[in-house]
Amino acid sequence: MKKKLMIWLFAIIFLLISALAIMFYLNNDQKPKTLQASQYPSPPAETPIEKITTNIIHDESKWTTNNTHDAEIIKVNDWYYTFSTDYKVAGTPLPGIQIRKSKDMINWMFVGRVFDNVSYEAKAWTNGGSTYWAPDVVEINGTFYLYYSVSELGTRNSYIGLATSASIEGPWDDQGSVIKTKEGDSFTVNAIDPGIIIDKDGTPWMAYGSYFGGIFVTEINKATGKLKNTDKEGTLIAQRQNNDFAIEGPAIMYNPDTDMYYLTVSYGWLEDTYNVRVARSESIQGPYLDYNGKNMIDISDESFDTGTKLVSSYAFNNDSGWLGTGHNGLLQDGDNYYLTHNARAGDDLYWSHLHVREIIWTEDGWPVVSPERYAGKPINSVESLKTEKIVGQWEQIVLSRIDDSMATSTTLHLYKNGKIDDENGEDYWELKGDTLSLYWYAPGDAPNDYWVDTVTVLPQWDWENWQPTLVFTGLSQDGTAVWGKRLPTEEKK
Repeated sequence: MKKKLMIWLFAIIFLLISALAIMFYLNNDQKPKTLQASQYPSPPAETPIEKITTNIIHDESKWTTNNTHDAEIIKVNDWYYTFSTDYKVAGTPLPGIQIRKSKDMINWMFVGRVFDNVSYEAKAWTNGGSTYWAPDVVEINGTFYLYYSVSELGTRNSYIGLATSASIEGPWDDQGSVIKTKEGDSFTVNAIDPGIIIDKDGTPWMAYGSYFGGIFVTEINKATGKLKNTDKEGTLIAQRQNNDFAIEGPAIMYNPDTDMYYLTVSYGWLEDTYNVRVARSESIQGPYLDYNGKNMIDISDESFDTGTKLVSSYAFNNDSGWLGTGHNGLLQDGDNYYLTHNARAGDDLYWSHLHVREIIWTEDGWPVVSPERYAGKPINSVESLKTEKIVGQWEQIVLSRIDDSMATSTTLHLYKNGKIDDENGEDYWELKGDTLSLYWYAPGDAPNDYWVDTVTVLPQWDWENWQPTLVFTGLSQDGTAVWGKRLPTEEKK
């Protein structure tokens, strides 16, 4: 009798343990999980960072990201450096090129300037050009090559020069002109906005130009840092229909995973409608095609809709937003890619800041950028993101390819049953890993009756609400950039 009782007791204990184990498994592996604090970026500062801080106007040591324009970025050892056009809100800028550095691309310190005055040669050529524009810097064989622009505003009287240094912080030796253009010469290019790229074979190239003639790319002599063919402007790789449609600020990056070159340019006016577009090519000399297969040298009546938009003026809720989000730089840091650009405060466009954004690559090899500024990587792995509960209220921003005015957010509700906005509607969403697909019902219009937005979900810092959050970024079926951000108060459904 005692033996049978013991057997029954062991059986009951075994069943209880099995039931508890099953419950534990269901609770921890099949139900959505919430990311831990260490799986989000840390706060970028102790308190929210103000866009407008008038008390720092005359104190460069406190400028941080303020007064930055046309910044290009380079990593040297453990430091990130930006070189930018000298700009100052409520004051006259100096002639030099501003240098900043950072250990994390979040907290920036002002280093100083390259040069005190524009060279006699550059000033004479440009009829008195008094400031440097849009620099870029690259390291070749242990020497830093700094390319800069000087121009007479509104003309092709322009000058790209070169300075060299053994140290990224200088001092710099001016090496004179790389290329000069003049109204009435045999060139069509405007010699401004140099962007240097080392191709996959180790050869340096310079992309440059503006809406005066378009964007060109030309090979650089590795020994001198100047043009290989001094009497030629290079190959045309991007242009607009006419001077009423601005294009400038070229940069090129190479992605070895796709074996493609990516050209970024800026459209619009620098104070408000500035926006960054991208196209790609198998060859550094083009042709560069956008997401929809349009050639960037198209000058037809449809040329206003070339280039796949990466970032443009935008505003989330609880914020005045950002204007003039253009003239970008590009950085590959190991397996990670980043984009820098100008951004002017929505409530006072004269306050221009440096923004850094993480680049995410789509499954078909297109770059998109985070809707939030870079605030660092999470401390721990975000594997649990695959089962993150994304149900609830989100803000969504669609960056129109055609309309470059400020894009504002709308509310997006993701229901537990997989529906969007209406629990009984036809729009629905699916999550696979970190890829979120949004299906928009359009019978008779869309392929298979649904337009599809394909976006990547990732943990980021919410600068507008000053807390960690989830965001998404990607492209619609027609190549329109789509951003999203989960709202602070998640609605349970």
